[in-house]
Amino acid sequence: MKVLIIGASGLVGSNCLRYFTEKGMDCVGTYFSYEAKNSVFFDTLNIENENNFDVRKYKPNVIVHCGALTHVDYCEQHEQESYEKTVVSTLNIIELAKELNAKLVFISTDYIFDGASGPYEEDASANPLSIYGKHKLEAEQVVLNTDANNIVLRITNVYGDEERGKNFVARIIDQILEQQKLTLRLPIDQYATPINAFDIARCLYLLLNDRKSGVYHIAGTDYMNRVQLALTILKYFPEATYDLIPLTTEQINAPAPRPLQGGLKNKKFMSEYPSFRFSTVDDYVHFRSIIFSNEISEDE
Repeated sequence: MKVLIIGASGLVGSNCLRYFTEKGMDCVGTYFSYEAKNSVFFDTLNIENENNFDVRKYKPNVIVHCGALTHVDYCEQHEQESYEKTVVSTLNIIELAKELNAKLVFISTDYIFDGASGPYEEDASANPLSIYGKHKLEAEQVVLNTDANNIVLRITNVYGDEERGKNFVARIIDQILEQQKLTLRLPIDQYATPINAFDIARCLYLLLNDRKSGVYHIAGTDYMNRVQLALTILKYFPEATYDLIPLTTEQINAPAPRPLQGGLKNKKFMSEYPSFRFSTVDDYVHFRSIIFSNEISEDE
């Protein structure tokens, strides 16, 4: 199986590239704005860009579309750019996948739901509140309507190892290890299901190997708000200095509305893979804290 991973410089894409390669898959990962290790340039808004990796020559069997504009508030304030980088880019990849007769995997989000009654199963009614959520829903609908063999993975609150360490969990850990004082103004009323990007890669590997299709919710077993998430991290670093300020979403008054009772249920995936074990935020942070402690011991 030959797999092209669009957006392999990001959190989900980089973990997929690493895990798929470890499992013996023939993989190529692309970047657009940030050139990560072992990635090649590809512009999804201009498929014929002369600087693009030659996808047609590579002839992938599967295209995993992880590239996206994920800054929710930025999308709210830049609707046209959001549409281009989420919807138009996906339409372009759909045409390329059709030309190559390749299966397409699209990475979506729980922001297609309104957060009134989460966490959500796959057949729940979509009702996005934000521009980001609306564009994600539009893109995933086209992916599903184009080819019944395609896959949509919905995920949320992704954390884990990545080259830039941009995700919430990794960023807090890095700031603690750099001995920075943290000021955390976090919503106490937004609930979600944090998921390790490495688990997403493991799940998708199984789905591709077994030729699955349709919508899958991939979610960790934790269900928590951002304050609880931060405290889960901080308990492993008692030396950390921080101010934690719990706020309501209304008090934060961000440009884009958020689903409050969000998150996802992985009931469908677990019914098909009952022995799969998802890691937890505790697992990840505990592991990172052990590595840090070992590094300190070696330096002494």
